[in-house]
Amino acid sequence: MNNWDDTIVALASAPGVGALSILRISGPNAFSSLSKLAPKAKPEDRKSHSAFVTRIFRESELLDEALVTLFKSPASFTGEDVVEIGLHGSPFVVQEVLKASLSAGCRLAGPGEFTQRAFLNRKLDLAQAEAVGDLIAAESQASHRAALQQLKGGLSKEISKLRQDLIDFTALIELELDFSEEDVEFADRSRLTQLVTEIKSHIKRLMASFATGQAVKNGIPVVIVGPPNAGKSTLLNALLEEEKAIVSPVAGTTRDVIEDVLDLEGIRFRFVDTAGLRKTDDLVESIGISKTREQLSKAAFVLLLQAPDSDTTEVNTIEVEIQERALPYLKIHSKSDLSSDNFNGFSISASTGSGMEELKTEIVRRSVNLEMLQAETSMITNLRHYEALDKTNIALNQVTFALEAGLTGDLLATDIREALFHLGTITGEITVEDILGSIFTRFCIGK
Repeated sequence: MNNWDDTIVALASAPGVGALSILRISGPNAFSSLSKLAPKAKPEDRKSHSAFVTRIFRESELLDEALVTLFKSPASFTGEDVVEIGLHGSPFVVQEVLKASLSAGCRLAGPGEFTQRAFLNRKLDLAQAEAVGDLIAAESQASHRAALQQLKGGLSKEISKLRQDLIDFTALIELELDFSEEDVEFADRSRLTQLVTEIKSHIKRLMASFATGQAVKNGIPVVIVGPPNAGKSTLLNALLEEEKAIVSPVAGTTRDVIEDVLDLEGIRFRFVDTAGLRKTDDLVESIGISKTREQLSKAAFVLLLQAPDSDTTEVNTIEVEIQERALPYLKIHSKSDLSSDNFNGFSISASTGSGMEELKTEIVRRSVNLEMLQAETSMITNLRHYEALDKTNIALNQVTFALEAGLTGDLLATDIREALFHLGTITGEITVEDILGSIFTRFCIGK
């Protein structure tokens, strides 16, 4: 169990030897701990957000000359007194100062404990706290932007507005219950019906953004399929600009799934090269084809390759399978340098580079909701938020049913409270201990 009265310490950043490493201390005794490490610091006499150079000791032994920054409560990330000590990047120095901090009255912070304290001290709500983790894990410009939008409170403001509208109506219905014997109606049922419809529409939009949000956060899976020897591995190598996959004129060379990532226009894509789809009696090739179909079940977008010498029947069969799976796809005529035929569709030559830049642009255009990404609107990237919205929607459907059936105010209020509860779990206005534990233990130490 964490003790929130403790003063915690952790290495917040360790860029390596020769660079600055940051040791962060937070808690009620942060300044007194600093005074033991740096007797000349006198933090009580300094202003918040001030920085100064001082010597760090363990007892009488000089350990380092450090840059110290003070943040006085409540004007800090955690809302507590915070000290950040910039040390020279020697691992030995860092470890010695860390041990001296423990002797000075600190304890080691747990995973995500700084951010959890920020949440408990109301410096961040729960959605914003989760965005800190997403920001740390961001691997592309798009995922970075989505995390920043959530950290700025975009999603939180939307959720809070929806909750407040419902709370206002719940208060009126609760008031009716206090005057139940007088048969009065304070809450306008027609206005409540309209409000619930508006909120459900808003929730539907947020839930619809989840597919894009997850793709942006984790990378958009793009599966390259086609008959054997259609140029799938050559295309993967051309996209990545490296020899990732073995290329051979022998059909059926690729027997396993080969995957790598590439950023296009600030968005991370996961390109997957697969075994050629065809009928075969070869046991190993059959396993590869089975894996291809597994990848298709996970795909967000498909590139279907057809070479000049590809079996048209095989290509058509693959295309029908993609269509039956309702997957968005782009049909590509590969090896255009080997044929003078005029194809109807997208043509490339991965070996010469012809059409490759146009293909990258087309992949982004067809597989990503660019309007949603560029609109700076809130986007759901977290499965927990999606599930909470889904449960809210179910509760609101019950409210709609109760209104249409003319049910009593007490039953109506119960369904509205259910919706409020699930909305509240997104921002942490209503929390349970296991949710907090699940979220913050995924953070790294020092965050």
